[in-house]
Amino acid sequence: MSFIMRIARADDLQTLYEMAKLTGGGFTNLPPDRASLSAKLERTEQALARTSDGIEDELIVMVLENVETGQVRGTCQIFSTVGQNWPFYSYRLGMLTQHSRELGRTFRAQMLSLTTDLEGSVEVGGLFLHPRERAEGLGLLLARSRYLYIRNHRARFGDRVIAELRGVIDEAGGSPFWDGLAGRFFGMSFQEADEFNAVNGNQFIADLMPKTPIYTAMLTDSARAVIGLPHPNGRAAMRMLETEGFENAGYVDIFDGGPTMVGQVDQLKTIAAARDVILAATHDGGGQKMLIACGTLADYRCTWGLVEEDADGAVSLDADSAKRIGLGIGDSFTMAGRA
Repeated sequence: MSFIMRIARADDLQTLYEMAKLTGGGFTNLPPDRASLSAKLERTEQALARTSDGIEDELIVMVLENVETGQVRGTCQIFSTVGQNWPFYSYRLGMLTQHSRELGRTFRAQMLSLTTDLEGSVEVGGLFLHPRERAEGLGLLLARSRYLYIRNHRARFGDRVIAELRGVIDEAGGSPFWDGLAGRFFGMSFQEADEFNAVNGNQFIADLMPKTPIYTAMLTDSARAVIGLPHPNGRAAMRMLETEGFENAGYVDIFDGGPTMVGQVDQLKTIAAARDVILAATHDGGGQKMLIACGTLADYRCTWGLVEEDADGAVSLDADSAKRIGLGIGDSFTMAGRA
């Protein structure tokens, strides 16, 4: 293991751009647009420059770096709060039950209702791992490093956390959900809307979409079939979220119909299991593989390490992982077991 998670810097722009071109579309938090990515890095720099506590509308971009080669091979993001500067819309799946005495029948209709229920939530997103690095638990490192960052900067985040998963996109790059619903109200294809959304956000959809509930029975079969389903490439991410403590509460993205997972920050497994300890010694190997993190704001770093703890509670760490994130004897760090 030679990888660490760290905060993204301005000089990561080109690498982020190259990774964004590999996503295959519909990945709105990582658009293949230099200006948008540069703006994200600027927002991260501004967030890290703030030293006061309190929740503000901020973005933290993190990257996965191979410390031996210097290559960046993955990325993820944390939005401190959503819906502060403009409404954060979602559809919520619900059911309307009606009974006819004359017919002696009960009718149940599934509905999509536009809602801002999730405003104020922390959002974790933008997770992408280079296809050649999908081994060694690097996906878990990407995902869980965000939760330890939130824990170690707890005053900057609220109590609820969400994760939007990309919806189903067909082989031609189209979205059945878009074509069956939102696309009927706009003069653009999903690909065109996807590009516009990545740069400008999805507020234009919310502005023009009907605000009344929509009966799913009125949608096309192909649109109904993908409501609340993740893109095939996102199924593993959905399982990781469920293991962490997120739930599918019936919210779907108004753009592509993908599921929005919901959890409580302090109940996430990584956060609930994390402990702050002092490094008493280093060793050459052996011990339990755990997530370890240290540093705050721009100095935050996270990696996998091999941890040993004796009967007196003294904690030692393998020398390689301690070196990777700059830990010395007597330094404090956070550790959490594998979920």
